[in-house]
Amino acid sequence: MTSPTPISEPSQDSSPSPDSAAAAQSAVPPVLAEVVRSGFVEGRHRGSLVVLAADGSVEWALGDAAAPVFPRSANKPMQAAAVLRAGLDLSGERLALAAASHSGESFHLDLVRTMLAEHGLTADQLQTPPDLPLDPEESERYLASGQVRERLTMNCSGKHTAMLAACALNGWPLGSYLDQDHPLQQLVLDGVRTASGEDVAHIGTDGCGAPLMSLSLTGLARAFRHFVAAEPGSPERRVADAMRAHPEYVAGTRRPDTWLMQALPGTLSKMGAEAVQALALPDGRALAFKIDDGAIRTLGPVLARVLRRMGVDAPVLSRIEDAPLLGGATRVGEIRAAF
Repeated sequence: MTSPTPISEPSQDSSPSPDSAAAAQSAVPPVLAEVVRSGFVEGRHRGSLVVLAADGSVEWALGDAAAPVFPRSANKPMQAAAVLRAGLDLSGERLALAAASHSGESFHLDLVRTMLAEHGLTADQLQTPPDLPLDPEESERYLASGQVRERLTMNCSGKHTAMLAACALNGWPLGSYLDQDHPLQQLVLDGVRTASGEDVAHIGTDGCGAPLMSLSLTGLARAFRHFVAAEPGSPERRVADAMRAHPEYVAGTRRPDTWLMQALPGTLSKMGAEAVQALALPDGRALAFKIDDGAIRTLGPVLARVLRRMGVDAPVLSRIEDAPLLGGATRVGEIRAAF
């Protein structure tokens, strides 16, 4: 057995120089949101964000918008476009559900079951992890009815159903549809590169088991802009149009992505786990941000602040930015944007 290397005390010469200390300090991401309780700031959430002008250039940014992040479910529009390029004919609510992180409401689950049956598939073929509905109210109702975690109930089941259907159509293996080298996942990878205009630095595994391609925040915002500006009838535009026409299938009746797309016609909005958000406005402007500690509770306040700074003025912003903190059953504070 090799003896451990002894830990030595640092010498005076090992102290960081003023220049290196300044560089380290400048690398610390800015505070994007604060946790305010009873008038006291008890916590801070750091992150990075980018806003693109209508021509696709970077208009302004905070933090490091060039570093790769995992967009998580903000990649779903690109995954949905891949099943169209594979030849699967989806439209309307079905295509919106293919790009969804659905809440597990009854209309979501009913349509997943319908889509499975339409393509000769069963819920047992889904490789989503068994889960409860994403929406807390739906989850409580589901458990109260005596039901248990299922693959179909997991919020990505619409996407996985579309992926399986595309594979069945092409005669591709169904059991390995989540493998990184599978023909379908290679179509996803090509689509991510094309939409974002950059290469993929890292490939991991998402919470649903699908391959997950990293992008910079700038690349993610560029991808959403690409979908909104794509030629009518192209796979990207078809996905964007379906999501915008049926936002309740993309998220749910109690979700900010739905509210925004309903209240701001032509807007494409999608959140991702670990506090990622991407959005494109119909005029081609776009944004993306990531909260470093993954605090989903910050998404609404930060997104509302960014949109206001972009000149958007609509009542829905007050709705999505409201993130109260409770003391007992009384509101005593809030999560608020800090930039």
